[in-house]
Amino acid sequence: MSCSNLTMWVSSKPSLSDTSSLSFRSFVTPFQLPSQSPTTCNPSRSSSSSTTVHCGLRELRDRIESVKNTQKITEAMKLVAAAKVRRAQEAVVNGRPFSESLVEVLYNINEQLQTEDVDVPLTSIRPVKKVALVVVTGDRGLCGGFNNAILKKAEARIAELKQLGLDYTIISVGKKGNSYFTRRPYIPVDRFLEGSSLPTAKEAQAIADDVFSLFVSEEVDKVELLYTKFVSLVKSDPVIHTLLPLSPKGEICDVNGVCVDAAEDEFFRLTTKEGKLTVERDVIRTKTADFSPILQFEQDPVQILDALLPLYLNSQVLRALQESLASELAARMSAMSSASDNAQELKKTLSTVYNRQRQAKITGEILEIVAGANALV
Repeated sequence: MSCSNLTMWVSSKPSLSDTSSLSFRSFVTPFQLPSQSPTTCNPSRSSSSSTTVHCGLRELRDRIESVKNTQKITEAMKLVAAAKVRRAQEAVVNGRPFSESLVEVLYNINEQLQTEDVDVPLTSIRPVKKVALVVVTGDRGLCGGFNNAILKKAEARIAELKQLGLDYTIISVGKKGNSYFTRRPYIPVDRFLEGSSLPTAKEAQAIADDVFSLFVSEEVDKVELLYTKFVSLVKSDPVIHTLLPLSPKGEICDVNGVCVDAAEDEFFRLTTKEGKLTVERDVIRTKTADFSPILQFEQDPVQILDALLPLYLNSQVLRALQESLASELAARMSAMSSASDNAQELKKTLSTVYNRQRQAKITGEILEIVAGANALV
């Protein structure tokens, strides 16, 4: 609102003898404010992309304070998520050497068992009639489209299975996924599981035991793991990996049989720049010790394989939980960063409107005083 929006009407100067007409209201009408109610404070976007806010000065002050408080909250949530992302990535990278060394052991054992007739339940491939989908979601919101992306991926996979005429069941991990499937009773769910702020081997063991019992008892013929794979700070991809039956090399593969193993990770650290905390990224490659190509087993390779396959299954489930948590925290950090930027822009817009209205009010009061002084001359 500028001073040009203020209009005043001054009547002809009354005679000084007519004292009854010396009232200031008799010849000066109050300046006209916008037609909207002054108690409403609604910013609206016009076709010219300009923001118009109609409200009083008190409402504007309250609104600016509210936006400032919101900005402080979103900034704090952004920094907390950045710190947790670093810890989540450290957990993934620290567990990777063990996982890759385990793959080497499984591969070498399988190489020696190629000429033997060995029945290993977790590697047995049979005609698929029913598929179990392990869907990993987050426990909280305020993380952009993180949960929606993985749930849409699950819905698309369910539609594909229906089109192929296969039965399916869901193992839901995470509060958001639990509430989503609870509201849809037509989707069969085998079990609801809740995660925690930091995935542990105990949680992975509970999921792996349920998956193991379903597969070994032949209730399901295939188990697929749906989770969000962490790529970078601003990118994460919902993926579908075949968890059971295990591939001959012991690696996790997607639905097309392509084995996926990410060797590079992005690390984040909190630094200060221009007096503010910021996040910087470093790309590192995980190093693993070279494994001896010549192995000698003191025990029967079948016994070792029976012990290692469930262990590797647990490690892959734990890794998926950690990847999903890192993706969720990165999405939350990005969402809170955008919210902070929007709050800064809104605060700037409201401050501009407040200053203009305050200036217009002062100008109107000065005009009233001048007009009253001229009327008394």
